Amino acid sequence: MQRRESQPRLIQAMRDAFSLPDLRRRLLFTFGILVVFRFMVHVPLPGVDLDALQTFFEQNQLLGMLDLFSGGAMKNFSIAAMGVYPYITSSIIMQLLVPVIPSLQALSQQGEAGQRKINRITHLLTVPLAGLQGYSQLALLSSQDIVGHLEPLSIAAIVVSMTAGTILLVWLGELITERGIGNGVSIIIFGGIVASLAEMVARGELAWKTNPLGLMAFAIVGAGTLVFIVMFIEAHRRIPVQYARSSFRGGRMFRQSGSTYIPLRVNTAGMIPIIFAIALMQFPRLLASYFMNPVGQDPNFWNGVYRIFDSGASAPMGLIYWGTYFFLVMGFAFFYTMIVFEQMNLPKSLQDHGGFVPGVRPGKTTSEYLNAVMKRLTFGGALFLGLVAIVPFVARGITGVTVLTISSTAMLIAVGVALDTMKQLESQLTMRRYDGFLK
Repeated sequence: MQRRESQPRLIQAMRDAFSLPDLRRRLLFTFGILVVFRFMVHVPLPGVDLDALQTFFEQNQLLGMLDLFSGGAMKNFSIAAMGVYPYITSSIIMQLLVPVIPSLQALSQQGEAGQRKINRITHLLTVPLAGLQGYSQLALLSSQDIVGHLEPLSIAAIVVSMTAGTILLVWLGELITERGIGNGVSIIIFGGIVASLAEMVARGELAWKTNPLGLMAFAIVGAGTLVFIVMFIEAHRRIPVQYARSSFRGGRMFRQSGSTYIPLRVNTAGMIPIIFAIALMQFPRLLASYFMNPVGQDPNFWNGVYRIFDSGASAPMGLIYWGTYFFLVMGFAFFYTMIVFEQMNLPKSLQDHGGFVPGVRPGKTTSEYLNAVMKRLTFGGALFLGLVAIVPFVARGITGVTVLTISSTAMLIAVGVALDTMKQLESQLTMRRYDGFLK
């Protein structure tokens, strides 16, 4: 089908997608699952002061990030309060354990069957992690007098309900992966981010009345950050690879050669280093909150620790917090990327398939070359993640707008999921000789 030049490429591609029965069915199925997810967000659990809960979340960056994964369900204290975060935690733990435990490493080398077994272990690990996180969240809210006194049976019922909500969301996400478009778990997180845009618009209207110039500067910083994220998510270096194969025909041996490339991404770690860094930065503040003196009394050592690790503090305390945060993100990016790269074992894979990098000897020399290239790329990716992580502090200092926050984690997720989903639609349309979204 030839598209009409008078219509924008994106609009015509959407029309083409909905004109195909199988793609239309996948898109509508995905939208339907997202509607179910949004209904779950508004199914509350008992015994919570919602006004006090929202105030508490606004003062805690880590809980704000977890609320992001749950699509606002934590602020409502619904059955989906933990979102899919326990499953993400379980997946990260499994990624770290696979190269360490020989039995898991053997499973990872068994192809699709081994990957299914690892996925099953990941799902089983999600259940106790969800129960533990649900109980911890309930205990934290009780310590802040947000949740009233509950009987043990009520606590058990709430924790079981929250765990069941998480498992249900993971199942819905896998249904999207199987029958819809895109990665299901990522789509659910993306749906929660999009749902929070309405609240951001309302806060923007308030900021416009009090500080219009600051809001305009805030919008410019946000747009620049978005472009920066898109550039680095798509950035990669192509390592040329040649393959030499031998075949026998008519009693004679013929050599065939072909060339391709290995795309090494600049940002291999994604958003995971930011999650690790936020969790680590919030632990000293949470610990200090139990030992610091109340307001009105002489401050002690723990009051100082609380101020240093307060993400909303102004300079110089804010500089200490965000500077530490920046270097932690860079460190975790190096650590996680090198673990993932070691699991890929590219030199062995190339050697097994008769491939080689031109000008580099196979084996150990190829391994050293690829490791050196990956370390240089990882430095650029780590610097990118560190700069993106401190965007909220920079935006607040430049614009003076405090009622809005640029969530770098949310932008990373949203951009990554949107690009991945569009590429899947692009491939589906291209196979059917339709024009896609991307040029």
